[in-house]
Amino acid sequence: MNFKGTVTINAPRDKVWAFLTDPTQLTECAPGLEKLDVIVPNEKFRAVASAGFGAIKATFVTDATWMDLDPPNRARMKIHGTAPGSSVDGTSEMVLSDGANGSTVLNWSSDITVVGTIASLAARLMGVVTQKLTDAFFECVRKKIEH
Repeated sequence: MNFKGTVTINAPRDKVWAFLTDPTQLTECAPGLEKLDVIVPNEKFRAVASAGFGAIKATFVTDATWMDLDPPNRARMKIHGTAPGSSVDGTSEMVLSDGANGSTVLNWSSDITVVGTIASLAARLMGVVTQKLTDAFFECVRKKIEH
């Protein structure tokens, strides 16, 4: 599944970058988050989160690793997660640029692959649910940074 979007945040790029690369702050907006452990500061963290796809609910243990950090312009993240009978792999990228009146334009993209029980049972709902969760996540990020 591929997702992408653009969010304008009324804050300077350095402030947006600091929030988006701090797992403690970033995960305040993560839906279903149950636990967060920083494994290597500024590089790797592990999150435990639950996601529901219709009647199917799963708890994923996901390792996330920052790659190609170019502060405060661009970053990529690689994820690998497991749930009973399923796994998820993906990469995400964010590119920050200056917007009008001191705002920051965040262009993001994610390429996610889910395999196993969840993929076979919830395939029809996965894209819609993931898009809804992603939209809610970025709306939360925008509000937290702006206030």
